Amino acid sequence: MIIQTLIFYVFAAITVAGGVMVVTARNPVHSVLFLILTFFTAAGLFILMGAEFLAMVLVVVYVGAVAVLFLFVVMMLDINYLKLREGFLQYLPTGVVIGLILLVELVMIAGKWVLSPASLESRAAPTPMLVKLTNTEALGQVLYTNYLYLFEAAGLVLLVAMIGAILLTHRVRPGVRRQKIVDQLARTKGNSLEIKKVPIGGGV
Repeated sequence: MIIQTLIFYVFAAITVAGGVMVVTARNPVHSVLFLILTFFTAAGLFILMGAEFLAMVLVVVYVGAVAVLFLFVVMMLDINYLKLREGFLQYLPTGVVIGLILLVELVMIAGKWVLSPASLESRAAPTPMLVKLTNTEALGQVLYTNYLYLFEAAGLVLLVAMIGAILLTHRVRPGVRRQKIVDQLARTKGNSLEIKKVPIGGGV
Protein backbone atom coordinates (compact mmCIF):
# COMPACT_ATOMS: atom_id res chain seq x y z
CA MET A 1 0.00 0.00 0.00
CA ILE A 2 2.86 2.38 0.80
CA ILE A 3 4.52 1.64 -2.55
CA GLN A 4 1.26 2.28 -4.42
CA THR A 5 0.82 5.58 -2.55
CA LEU A 6 4.34 6.67 -3.42
CA ILE A 7 3.84 5.74 -7.07
CA PHE A 8 0.56 7.68 -7.10
CA TYR A 9 2.18 10.84 -5.73
CA VAL A 10 5.08 10.54 -8.18
CA PHE A 11 2.74 10.13 -11.16
CA ALA A 12 0.43 12.89 -9.90
CA ALA A 13 3.33 15.32 -9.43
CA ILE A 14 4.70 14.56 -12.91
CA THR A 15 1.21 14.96 -14.42
CA VAL A 16 0.66 18.36 -12.80
CA ALA A 17 4.17 19.56 -13.68
CA GLY A 18 3.78 18.33 -17.26
CA GLY A 19 0.44 20.12 -17.62
CA VAL A 20 1.99 23.36 -16.37
CA MET A 21 4.91 22.99 -18.78
CA VAL A 22 2.51 22.41 -21.69
CA VAL A 23 1.06 25.87 -21.11
CA THR A 24 4.22 27.73 -20.11
CA ALA A 25 6.79 26.27 -22.56
CA ARG A 26 7.94 28.76 -25.17
CA ASN A 27 8.71 26.17 -27.83
CA PRO A 28 5.54 24.45 -29.15
CA VAL A 29 7.48 21.27 -29.88
CA HIS A 30 8.46 21.09 -26.21
CA SER A 31 4.81 21.69 -25.29
CA VAL A 32 3.72 18.66 -27.33
CA LEU A 33 6.45 16.52 -25.76
CA PHE A 34 5.33 17.56 -22.28
CA LEU A 35 1.76 16.74 -23.34
CA ILE A 36 2.83 13.22 -24.30
CA LEU A 37 4.55 12.85 -20.91
CA THR A 38 1.36 14.01 -19.18
CA PHE A 39 -0.69 11.45 -21.09
CA PHE A 40 1.67 8.64 -20.08
CA THR A 41 1.60 9.56 -16.39
CA ALA A 42 -2.20 9.94 -16.50
CA ALA A 43 -2.36 6.43 -17.97
CA GLY A 44 -0.27 5.26 -15.02
CA LEU A 45 -2.80 6.83 -12.65
CA PHE A 46 -5.61 4.99 -14.45
CA ILE A 47 -3.75 1.70 -13.99
CA LEU A 48 -3.39 2.40 -10.27
CA MET A 49 -7.17 2.89 -10.07
CA GLY A 50 -7.79 -0.41 -11.88
CA ALA A 51 -8.98 1.19 -15.13
CA GLU A 52 -6.66 -0.61 -17.53
CA PHE A 53 -8.94 -0.07 -20.51
CA LEU A 54 -8.92 3.72 -20.08
CA ALA A 55 -5.13 3.67 -19.71
CA MET A 56 -4.78 1.70 -22.94
CA VAL A 57 -7.15 4.02 -24.81
CA LEU A 58 -5.28 7.07 -23.50
CA VAL A 59 -1.93 5.73 -24.70
CA VAL A 60 -3.11 4.31 -28.03
CA VAL A 61 -5.45 7.12 -29.10
CA TYR A 62 -4.05 10.28 -27.55
CA VAL A 63 -0.35 9.49 -27.43
CA GLY A 64 -0.16 7.30 -30.51
CA ALA A 65 -2.36 9.44 -32.74
CA VAL A 66 -3.38 12.87 -31.50
CA ALA A 67 -0.18 13.96 -29.76
CA VAL A 68 2.07 12.61 -32.52
CA LEU A 69 -0.10 14.36 -35.10
CA PHE A 70 0.22 17.63 -33.17
CA LEU A 71 3.99 17.13 -33.03
CA PHE A 72 4.31 16.61 -36.78
CA VAL A 73 2.03 19.56 -37.57
CA VAL A 74 3.94 21.88 -35.24
CA MET A 75 7.30 20.74 -36.63
CA MET A 76 6.19 21.22 -40.26
CA LEU A 77 4.67 24.67 -39.75
CA ASP A 78 7.04 27.56 -40.33
CA ILE A 79 5.70 30.07 -37.81
CA ASN A 80 7.43 33.31 -36.94
CA TYR A 81 6.97 33.33 -33.16
CA LEU A 82 8.67 36.70 -32.72
CA LYS A 83 6.05 38.29 -34.94
CA LEU A 84 3.25 36.61 -32.97
CA ARG A 85 4.55 38.07 -29.70
CA GLU A 86 4.69 41.63 -31.00
CA GLY A 87 1.08 42.49 -30.07
CA PHE A 88 1.17 40.84 -26.63
CA LEU A 89 1.09 44.06 -24.60
CA GLN A 90 -1.54 45.52 -26.91
CA TYR A 91 -4.06 42.73 -26.16
CA LEU A 92 -3.01 42.19 -22.53
CA PRO A 93 -5.79 44.37 -20.96
CA THR A 94 -8.46 42.60 -23.00
CA GLY A 95 -7.10 39.21 -22.00
CA VAL A 96 -7.02 40.20 -18.33
CA VAL A 97 -10.66 41.36 -18.45
CA ILE A 98 -11.79 38.15 -20.15
CA GLY A 99 -9.82 36.08 -17.64
CA LEU A 100 -11.45 37.88 -14.70
CA ILE A 101 -14.91 37.34 -16.20
CA LEU A 102 -14.21 33.61 -16.59
CA LEU A 103 -12.89 33.45 -13.01
CA VAL A 104 -16.05 35.09 -11.66
CA GLU A 105 -18.20 32.64 -13.64
CA LEU A 106 -16.25 29.67 -12.28
CA VAL A 107 -16.63 30.94 -8.72
CA MET A 108 -20.38 31.41 -9.21
CA ILE A 109 -20.71 27.90 -10.64
CA ALA A 110 -18.69 26.40 -7.77
CA GLY A 111 -20.86 28.23 -5.24
CA LYS A 112 -24.07 26.77 -6.69
CA TRP A 113 -22.66 23.24 -7.06
CA VAL A 114 -25.11 20.62 -5.78
CA LEU A 115 -24.84 16.87 -6.12
CA SER A 116 -27.83 15.23 -7.76
CA PRO A 117 -29.71 12.45 -5.93
CA ALA A 118 -28.83 10.01 -8.70
CA SER A 119 -25.11 10.53 -8.13
CA LEU A 120 -25.54 10.06 -4.38
CA GLU A 121 -27.40 6.81 -4.98
CA SER A 122 -24.71 5.58 -7.36
CA ARG A 123 -22.04 6.37 -4.76
CA ALA A 124 -23.98 4.52 -2.08
CA ALA A 125 -24.46 1.46 -4.33
CA PRO A 126 -22.03 -1.38 -3.67
CA THR A 127 -19.19 -1.80 -6.15
CA PRO A 128 -19.46 -5.10 -8.07
CA MET A 129 -16.63 -7.59 -7.88
CA LEU A 130 -14.09 -7.33 -10.69
CA VAL A 131 -14.33 -11.05 -11.20
CA LYS A 132 -18.01 -10.76 -12.12
CA LEU A 133 -17.74 -7.53 -14.12
CA THR A 134 -14.80 -6.58 -16.33
CA ASN A 135 -13.44 -3.06 -16.60
CA THR A 136 -14.60 -2.62 -20.19
CA GLU A 137 -18.08 -3.97 -19.44
CA ALA A 138 -18.52 -1.64 -16.47
CA LEU A 139 -17.43 1.35 -18.54
CA GLY A 140 -19.78 0.39 -21.35
CA GLN A 141 -22.75 0.01 -19.01
CA VAL A 142 -22.19 3.46 -17.51
CA LEU A 143 -21.42 5.16 -20.83
CA TYR A 144 -24.23 3.68 -22.91
CA THR A 145 -26.96 3.78 -20.26
CA ASN A 146 -26.61 6.81 -17.98
CA TYR A 147 -24.68 9.01 -20.41
CA LEU A 148 -26.01 7.82 -23.76
CA TYR A 149 -27.43 11.19 -24.85
CA LEU A 150 -24.27 13.02 -23.82
CA PHE A 151 -22.21 10.48 -25.75
CA GLU A 152 -24.34 11.03 -28.87
CA ALA A 153 -24.09 14.81 -28.40
CA ALA A 154 -20.31 14.56 -28.25
CA GLY A 155 -20.36 12.58 -31.49
CA LEU A 156 -22.48 15.28 -33.16
CA VAL A 157 -20.09 17.99 -31.95
CA LEU A 158 -17.14 16.08 -33.44
CA LEU A 159 -19.08 15.62 -36.69
CA VAL A 160 -19.79 19.35 -36.96
CA ALA A 161 -16.13 20.12 -36.20
CA MET A 162 -15.00 17.71 -38.92
CA ILE A 163 -17.38 19.26 -41.47
CA GLY A 164 -16.17 22.75 -40.52
CA ALA A 165 -12.53 21.71 -40.95
CA ILE A 166 -13.30 20.25 -44.38
CA LEU A 167 -15.14 23.41 -45.48
CA LEU A 168 -12.30 25.63 -44.28
CA THR A 169 -9.79 23.48 -46.15
CA HIS A 170 -11.75 23.54 -49.42
CA ARG A 171 -12.61 27.23 -49.42
CA VAL A 172 -11.81 29.10 -52.62
CA ARG A 173 -8.91 31.53 -52.36
CA PRO A 174 -7.64 33.70 -55.21
CA GLY A 175 -4.19 32.94 -56.51
CA VAL A 176 -4.16 29.33 -55.28
CA ARG A 177 -4.10 26.54 -57.85
CA ARG A 178 -6.23 23.58 -56.84
CA GLN A 179 -6.35 20.02 -58.00
CA LYS A 180 -9.39 19.20 -60.18
CA ILE A 181 -10.07 15.48 -60.00
CA VAL A 182 -12.85 15.55 -62.64
CA ASP A 183 -10.62 17.20 -65.24
CA GLN A 184 -7.83 14.72 -64.52
CA LEU A 185 -10.09 11.72 -64.91
CA ALA A 186 -11.60 13.12 -68.14
CA ARG A 187 -8.20 13.43 -69.83
CA THR A 188 -7.54 11.23 -72.84
CA LYS A 189 -4.57 10.66 -75.08
CA GLY A 190 -6.11 12.84 -77.76
CA ASN A 191 -6.47 16.02 -75.66
CA SER A 192 -3.38 15.66 -73.53
CA LEU A 193 -0.64 14.55 -75.95
CA GLU A 194 0.60 16.27 -79.08
CA ILE A 195 3.19 14.67 -81.34
CA LYS A 196 5.33 17.03 -83.36
CA LYS A 197 7.93 16.11 -85.94
CA VAL A 198 11.02 18.19 -85.27
CA PRO A 199 13.47 18.46 -88.16
CA ILE A 200 17.13 17.76 -87.66
CA GLY A 201 18.81 20.77 -86.11
CA GLY A 202 15.47 22.51 -85.51
CA GLY A 203 15.09 21.68 -81.83
CA VAL A 204 15.52 24.04 -78.96
